[in-house]
Order: sequence, then C-alpha cells, then structure tokens
Amino acid sequence: MADPTPQDPIHASRVSDRPTIPYIEGDGIGQDIWPAAKLVFDAAVKAAFGSKKKVAWLEVAAGEKGFARTGEWLPDETLNAIKTHGVAIKGPLTTPVGKGMRSLNVRIRQQLDLYACIRPIRYYPPVPSPVSHPERVDMVVFRENTEDLYAGIEWDSGSWEVTKLLGLLKSELNCDLPASCSIGIKPMSPEKTKRLVIRAFEYAFENNRKSVTLMHKGNIMKFTEGGFRKWGYEAAFETFGDRVITEETLFETHEGILPDGLVVIKDRIADMVFAEVLLRPENFDIIACPNLNGDYISDALAAQVGGLGIAPGANIGDSCAVFEATHGTAPDIAGKDLANPCSLILSGAMMFDHMGWQRAGNLIRDGVAKALAQGRVTRDLASRIKGGEEVTCSRFSRIIAEQILSGQ
Repeated sequence: MADPTPQDPIHASRVSDRPTIPYIEGDGIGQDIWPAAKLVFDAAVKAAFGSKKKVAWLEVAAGEKGFARTGEWLPDETLNAIKTHGVAIKGPLTTPVGKGMRSLNVRIRQQLDLYACIRPIRYYPPVPSPVSHPERVDMVVFRENTEDLYAGIEWDSGSWEVTKLLGLLKSELNCDLPASCSIGIKPMSPEKTKRLVIRAFEYAFENNRKSVTLMHKGNIMKFTEGGFRKWGYEAAFETFGDRVITEETLFETHEGILPDGLVVIKDRIADMVFAEVLLRPENFDIIACPNLNGDYISDALAAQVGGLGIAPGANIGDSCAVFEATHGTAPDIAGKDLANPCSLILSGAMMFDHMGWQRAGNLIRDGVAKALAQGRVTRDLASRIKGGEEVTCSRFSRIIAEQILSGQ
C-alpha cells in the first residue's frame, strides 16, 4: 500500500470530531464524481469511527457554478472558506487553452500559497497499463506549485509589454530576439525551492522512504533549474544534517547499502528521469521538482499505472490544503453517470490522512483496491480489463462503499 500523505501537525491537532469541510463540486463530470466520492467518504468515516466522528460538507462555488452565482470564476468567499476551515476538496475545473481566464487550479494554489503539490503513484491490479511491470511504480512526486512558468508572467506577441521588454533586453542585456515573439518569465527562488524540498524530506523520514531525487534541467537552465538543484541540496543538509547522505558517499563509504535512519539525496536531469522511470522505476522513491517538470512527470507516471482516472493529488501549504481530482472535466460524458470517480475518492483518502484520520484513509484505499480487483468498474476501465463488467459511476462508488463497510 502506498504511504499516506504526511500529517501537517497544525491541522491534525486542531481537527474536531465534527469538522466542516468545504467542497467544490467541479465542472463537467464533477456533478457525477462528487456525489459518488461523498458516499465513499461518509462510509469510510462511519466504518472507521462509528458515531464518534462525522464530516459536515459545505459546498463552495468555483468554476462554472461560481460564475453563474456570483459573476466570478473564483469568488473571494470560496477562498475565505478554505482559509477558515483549513482543508477542502475539489473536482475538476475548466481551463481554456490559449485564451480566456487563467487556470483556476493554479490561482487557488497561488492565492492560498499551497506550495507543495503531492502526487502518490501506485498500481492497483488489474487496471491495464502500457508497461510490463506497473507494480514496480511506487513513488511520490513533490511538485513546487507557485513559481516557474506557472507564475503566469507572460505577454503576447505584438503587445506593448513585449515591445518594451524587447527594447530593454536588446539595449541593456545584449539579447536580440525576434520582434514577433511572445515572452514569458521563469522565476525560481531559493526560499520557495527549499520549503518544497524540506517537505519532501519530512515525508521521506515519516514514511520510511529511502531516497529523494531532485528532477531538474540544470544542464541547460543554469540559474533557474540549476538553482533548484543547488538549493535543494542546501535545504536537505541545512535542515536534516547527517540524516541525509549523497549518492557518492553512499557508494564510497557504505558500498551502496543505505544505513538505517538515513535518506539518500540524488539528482537527475529531467529527460533522464522520463527514461529511467520507464526502465527502472524501482530506483525512484520520492521525486522533488519544479512546477513544469512536476506537471509532466506526475501525469506520465499516472499513465504507467493506468491513467489519471486513478491518480490522487493534494496541494498543501503551511496554513491550509486542497485535495483534488487530477484529471479534466470530460464535458462529453458529464451528467451521464459514466465517469471514473477514483481520482477524487483517493484524493479524499489523502485528505483524511492529512487530518489525522488515517484509518478512514486506509479503508478508502483498501476499498478501491478490492473493488478494482473484482473487475466491476466504470467504462474507461471495463473495456480494457479482461472479463471486466461495466458499471455506472454511482454503482461503482456503492461497490467501494460496500467493500469498506463489510471489511470494518
């Protein structure tokens, strides 16, 4: 079983037995997967704690619902509710490509300073996979959420901002670029890199993980991606001291055998990581990376174990956290009770871990694993599983809930 999300002591210590948790239903298939997920969440809390604990769910608006109700895609009251309650869960939200509003997911992460995107990736048999040994994939991606190209600092071709910036670059910095280009800025800082890497190492120590690999493109981008690598090493040794060991020392001093209580820090060029996670995924435990690299690698790893439909995700900061389905809105099947709810359900398991309710989180993961093993699954999986039986989204969630309640 994959490790749970590490607890944030601030939250775990203040969660009441009757917490109110805001939720964003989400656009498109959000209307299908949220009720399915809620059914599973309530079953898990009941099975884990009986009548001692219960969640009060509070709907808050964002995306299409937010715009319809308030004229805002991300209303201030929604952000304030998340801040107040400290934890929230959300379905997928619409993001236009190449025009219109910027990603609401990115706005939520940046405005709440949810700097760590945590994506555990594990295989659930018999989910079909394009690789020969998906069971070897058991890793956790820690993606920096607030910097890099996702900072959204960019200007369109021909805009006055670009014209002004091109003049400055040419006259002051000897950079002669095509007048027709668009320009984006890639900010990366030591302080934001370090807090991400520290959280990755805290997770490693708390969950008996053996290595943290810094994924970067520092061979080309010396001062941004290269900075991520440098600052990552600094953060590890400044914070954890002799509890961290480099690969070189591991092989020179310990013949490659990691002593108990230590975590090895490694770094790999981004393109090498993509090759290695296919050929030798067992060499990776935790991957810490800048924003764009993290977006790419987490989705690629999800594909190795069957797709985004079973990939959970968390966005965690120092004061609050938002757990989310990692896939899109799939408007073509919205409202048809066909969608796979596993991503949102497994994100809820991470949420309960974060709250200190690990028993509920473990029951959810076990329930999903047992339901998938039966082969009674949603359309996206049934057609690819030998002997699979297609069921609706709502029926699949009931199967998971039945597994949870029967196994308590």
